[in-house]
Amino acid sequence: MDKTNNNTDYVRWFRNSSPYINAFRDRTFVIAFGGEMLTDAQFAPLVHDLALLNSLGVRLVLVHGARPQIEAKLNERNAAINYVHGRRLTDDTALTCVKEATGTVRIEIEALLSMGVSNTPMDSADIRVVSGNYVIAQPLGVRDGVDYLHTGEVRRINDMSIHGHLDEGTIVLLSPIGYSPTGEVFNLTVQDVATAAAIQLQADKLIYLVDSDGILDQEQKLIRELTLAQIETMQREQTLSLPEESEKCLDSAMEVCRAGVPRTHLVNRHTDGGILLELFTRDGLGTLITAESFDDMRQAAIDDVGGLLELISPLEEKGILVRRSREWLEMEIDHFTVVERDGMIIACAALYPFAEEKIGELACLAIHPDYQKQGRGESLYHYIEKLARQTGLQKLFVLTTHTAHWFQEKGYQMADIKDLPVQRQAMYNYQRNSKVFIKTL
Repeated sequence: MDKTNNNTDYVRWFRNSSPYINAFRDRTFVIAFGGEMLTDAQFAPLVHDLALLNSLGVRLVLVHGARPQIEAKLNERNAAINYVHGRRLTDDTALTCVKEATGTVRIEIEALLSMGVSNTPMDSADIRVVSGNYVIAQPLGVRDGVDYLHTGEVRRINDMSIHGHLDEGTIVLLSPIGYSPTGEVFNLTVQDVATAAAIQLQADKLIYLVDSDGILDQEQKLIRELTLAQIETMQREQTLSLPEESEKCLDSAMEVCRAGVPRTHLVNRHTDGGILLELFTRDGLGTLITAESFDDMRQAAIDDVGGLLELISPLEEKGILVRRSREWLEMEIDHFTVVERDGMIIACAALYPFAEEKIGELACLAIHPDYQKQGRGESLYHYIEKLARQTGLQKLFVLTTHTAHWFQEKGYQMADIKDLPVQRQAMYNYQRNSKVFIKTL
């Protein structure tokens, strides 16, 4: 029994992931992580996931950090560890430690990637990785009276060279070190390098592997999706309280979104297979940050009929909605508005105007069970109401057997069948005995 359930779950997961497999081919992902991934021995399991993404045609740019390794080198020298406003103050001694630690981390990562993924189905996978002086930097200079010395900021990324390697299927590895045209070396942050790389490479995704589950709300519950507008509101109302790392990643996510990178993901680095769960499941594992809402509300098209049938069929079986055939939906599709999430229809509603009576019917309002109680029903309802007003309608009516209270809360009043347009009265199903509610707009 358990084996059968496992097989069914696997088949369902594989089928659900197939749209992403196709969509991610030839896409550029920038994946950033701290040096803790190596000190905590978490990079080896990550190699399998990177190899899988690489084999699926995803163009990968890895940006690694080295903070714990740098601080270990400083401690060996009994040197001071200085941070000002969250940035390392890099003097000559610190720069030497940065070079040593970063070089060691880079070599370790290249070695682990070169090992491939032994004792796995991808044992023979050939993972090619390249690194180099792709990050051009300049000194951070003096800020608020503090000279940051060898701490720098990204000036630009050698995107042409990186794209050349990505075109060949090679993984590009970027370190938190930059070089100036005059031969100077600067210590950079992971977020600076990842942000610049994502923007200049016009990446499709920027993914941060972080210590937390993502962005949490005031009740410490994971926020799965945030838009720029929502983040700005939360910052203005001071309802965001984040650890330093998450705050830096959030700032980076906002910057790249404004620059045209569609999506940034914050994924818990401690979760085995976290990247795969985030990328190949509809709601992911961590926090997704986008410039606009992840959902797409639009007028339905003929290609949506299959998705509509999947959405409304369970409700029809329960008697909540009237049964509608594929042929009927195809003929009536122009009346439907749908909410799409990553290729899946998760909500729908239909508006039938009776122009002469200046009244319309709101019908077939349905939300997928996985997305209920998240405000989507409210958003879709208000959209239909706005559409009705724009069409010149003065009233809306609904026929319902299960959701009378929900509509009454929206201002609908109990009515009689004779209050409906004559044409709609003729189509009333007395066997269902639906209640009639009308609202003046």
